[in-house]
Amino acid sequence: MFIVAEIGIIPWVLISSMIPFPWLVVVMAGYLCLYYLFFSGRWGHQPTKQNRRNSFRRTKLTREAWTKGLLAAGLFVIISQASLVVYFRIIEFPAELFTVFNWKDISPWTIVPVIIMAALTAGICEEVGFRGYGQVLLEGRYRPIMANLIVSIGFLILHLNQAWALPMVFQGLLLSLLLGYLAYKSNSLIFSMIGHTLMDICLFSYWWSDIFETFNYPLIGETGIDAHFLSWGLIFVISLTMFTWVTRSLNLSSQPDAVPIQ
Repeated sequence: MFIVAEIGIIPWVLISSMIPFPWLVVVMAGYLCLYYLFFSGRWGHQPTKQNRRNSFRRTKLTREAWTKGLLAAGLFVIISQASLVVYFRIIEFPAELFTVFNWKDISPWTIVPVIIMAALTAGICEEVGFRGYGQVLLEGRYRPIMANLIVSIGFLILHLNQAWALPMVFQGLLLSLLLGYLAYKSNSLIFSMIGHTLMDICLFSYWWSDIFETFNYPLIGETGIDAHFLSWGLIFVISLTMFTWVTRSLNLSSQPDAVPIQ
């Protein structure tokens, strides 16, 4: 699972450091299309196509599945942002660790496409590697919850080289488990890709950069539990509850129309 994910991510690191804008976005978009086509089993070595389709969770989705899956992806993004707001009202926000990108003086016309491409690269490649090839393989050997947990631990290990990883270890584990749950219940990577990509757009443009103002709300240890903290805490609880309910209702294994594409 690490290899499949890194095959997509490492080229983005190289391309973004060697090719100027806007060509880096164009080149990476082309590479990402080839990556998607190959690992989804739509193109490439004929004898392995079916295995790649299965590992990619290629599924014919019903209209109801699309509606619920997209709703779950949106709720996942809300959960991710609410969890950060709540957490950093309890623990001081380490801005020096989180400001990975110094983009404040760069034109929005330049940086927005780069942010979107970076988020797409992580959202697609990490989901294919972890919730696809890795989790599908483990689901054949272990119970789904154990497969999801093993993959989520691996997902955290992949990110431990980042300065922000340790302060976010609990959020990272929770969010990875939610993505794994969504992929398993929908038997598709589409919705986890969408949720992951949108979450990363929020992270890259706010939490991990200086494009907008830095998060600087005081700790509740100083202010007491105030309306801001309660509001975001309520948003987190409601979104997590709705996500669990919507995703559980997907359960495409019981829907005859939602079958793997041959």
